[in-house]
Amino acid sequence: MKFSHTKSDIYLPTGGDADAALARTTHLCVAAHQDDIEIIAHEGIAACYDSAEGFFTGVVVTNGAGSPRTGKYAAITDEQMQDVRRNEQRKAADIGRYNLQIQLAHPSAAVKVKGSSEVVSDLALILGAARPRIVYLHNPADKHDTHIGVLLRCLEAIRSLPLERRPERVVGVEVWRDLDWLVDTDKVALDAGQHPELAGPLLEVFDSQITGKRYDLAALGRRAANATFHASHQADKLTAITWAMDLTPLTRDDRLRLGDFAVGHIQRFAADVADRAARLGA
Repeated sequence: MKFSHTKSDIYLPTGGDADAALARTTHLCVAAHQDDIEIIAHEGIAACYDSAEGFFTGVVVTNGAGSPRTGKYAAITDEQMQDVRRNEQRKAADIGRYNLQIQLAHPSAAVKVKGSSEVVSDLALILGAARPRIVYLHNPADKHDTHIGVLLRCLEAIRSLPLERRPERVVGVEVWRDLDWLVDTDKVALDAGQHPELAGPLLEVFDSQITGKRYDLAALGRRAANATFHASHQADKLTAITWAMDLTPLTRDDRLRLGDFAVGHIQRFAADVADRAARLGA
């Protein structure tokens, strides 16, 4: 396994062969930044944590150099920040007992370029070799440009593979914009309540990030709120939910445009709001 960037990092928390680890992957998360995996894919991490049949692999696409910094991190350089974030991601992989953790170390600017050959080829190598049952990605309604760039490069990589080698299921998960606005029929509920003892430590390890923004508290609070506010007329079925949308249609029909797909969800939400107002007499 060889990737295009010289600073790419391949880490196996329990040792072994990286190619074999990638091949046995059942749950795969490809995210933009260090700490995105732990926000997006708690369901997959928890499902594989003490399983003999589930194997979670995390992929971080960018190097994290441009992240905001404050406190004891205020004066460190971009180069130093890359080292800090790389090590934090490794620690998360240890805590979550990941099967494999890959950090591709691409600059954020590179992932925003359509068809970026190095980024897409790295992702195609991973997605083609892993053959996971489920892939967790960013969602197309996210408001972070780098997140959308990574999502688009992942989609390009998946579409470069033959249909029979594409993932069984792909979901796009909330980070920089909640997905609780989706109509219920469009919502995919990811159970983020399993192994609750992991939830805090997996996020707290990213000290360089939560020093300035409490992503840990925000992510855990959102999961609890999603579970409580999901259904107004029934008791909670889950203690924590991360909302996602099903992106699998985008991996089956190469003519389907990401923007059109996302806008379709927005239009169904708008129709739901209008229909309820009309039905109740507005």
